[in-house]
Amino acid sequence: MRNQDDITDTAAGNEADRTSTNKEKLEWPDYPASEASFSHGKITKGVDDVEQRIIEAGEIKYHRVGWVQLTVLLVVEAIALGALSLPSAFATLGMAAGVICTVGIGLLAVYTADIIGQVKLAHPSIRHYGDAGTLIGGRFGYEVLTAMLILSVVFVTGSHCLTGTIAFRHITGSDICSLLFGGVSAIILLLLSIPSSFADMAWLGYVDFASIVAAIGITIIATGIQSSDAPGGLSAVNWSAVSQGNPTFAEGFIAISNIVFAYSFATTQFSFMDEMHTPKDYKKSIWALGFLQIAIYTITGATIYAFVGPDVESPALLSAGPLVSKIAFGVALPVIFISGAINTIVAGRLIHQRIYTNSVTKYINTTMGWITWLTVITAITVIAWVIAEAIPFFSDLLSIASAIFTSGFSFYLPPVMWYMLLRKGKWYSRENLLRSIVNGLIFLFGLTVLVGGLYSSIADIRSNYKAGKVHGPFTCGPV
Repeated sequence: MRNQDDITDTAAGNEADRTSTNKEKLEWPDYPASEASFSHGKITKGVDDVEQRIIEAGEIKYHRVGWVQLTVLLVVEAIALGALSLPSAFATLGMAAGVICTVGIGLLAVYTADIIGQVKLAHPSIRHYGDAGTLIGGRFGYEVLTAMLILSVVFVTGSHCLTGTIAFRHITGSDICSLLFGGVSAIILLLLSIPSSFADMAWLGYVDFASIVAAIGITIIATGIQSSDAPGGLSAVNWSAVSQGNPTFAEGFIAISNIVFAYSFATTQFSFMDEMHTPKDYKKSIWALGFLQIAIYTITGATIYAFVGPDVESPALLSAGPLVSKIAFGVALPVIFISGAINTIVAGRLIHQRIYTNSVTKYINTTMGWITWLTVITAITVIAWVIAEAIPFFSDLLSIASAIFTSGFSFYLPPVMWYMLLRKGKWYSRENLLRSIVNGLIFLFGLTVLVGGLYSSIADIRSNYKAGKVHGPFTCGPV
């Protein structure tokens, strides 16, 4: 196998780039494209027998994920209560456009996930998306994509904290201060984040998947029964194959964005694959996940929209009636907290590994390793809770963050990685032309999501302020 530096130099394409790259490696000893910097089990400083045993135990601990576990982890990352926002997206777009967008965007997400997997196989030292940024743009690329990754997962953790608050208020029907429910949600998220290995979290993924499927199933059955019992039955539901009510550009794009962001598993794919014992099996995982997502999202969006019509709420379980929605929220609690915790672990691992790049403490199997790990995940959880509670338009801020980050991690960055890191020969050569065109179109789609998502989210913030729907920071009232 070729040395990693040689691979990087070949990707650069000319002598000037090689000189620049080598200069940067000398100036930055922890350059993530260098085998010596962080290849598994290699600590650059001398180690004694005790430290060597710690390293060996750590390598075993963090390389136990198989393709089934990878699928489960990606399910935890990808399929959450966001699936129940899709019926409202169908109501805005119409049944035909809703189905086409759900299936089409799902296939694009699988394709870009395959690119990410190929990059990981070609460059085994990549631990997370930030390391891939190094191969694209040197240290600048590393710092930018690392910051984007941390911000993205922290905001997602915050959104799950806020969702937990909403769920507890809805289930209990009490007037207890929302800050208390928010604190309880943050504590649950923190406790579930304690396992530092993704393999240790995989078994919770089965609980997570069962939770969301059950919540979706309850909502579909309840809305179907309600519609059947209503005057006129199912035939009286005013659903349409095309959009109704002349939605604005912002409304239409928010609906498309909800579908796009439901396929956001690529953000953490590098991190999960880094713990695989057989990384080449990733293809089984992304196709299994892609099939599950497309099937679940299409069935959920189409059936609930057909049962409820254009007045379907978001999340759709609110349309199932007061009692059933409480039951559905209760069933969905595991997915709210498990999916949120996995994002805390991703951010925690990234930060912890960066602090202890050349120390056995990075393996989190020593006293100091556990102390610093608990400190890091506690800090992340507290920051996520503060962001969720302090910003009065957090849901729209999350949409802005998703537009910035998900559009890149899932769509416009993978084509760039294919062009710079995987392509062999000229882009217009016979063997590359078709893929060059496909990747170019996906790149443009990602940029469209970025620009359109930002515009739509900002427009929605302005609209909500005008309508007086924005609550105050750290509020005790409904959120």
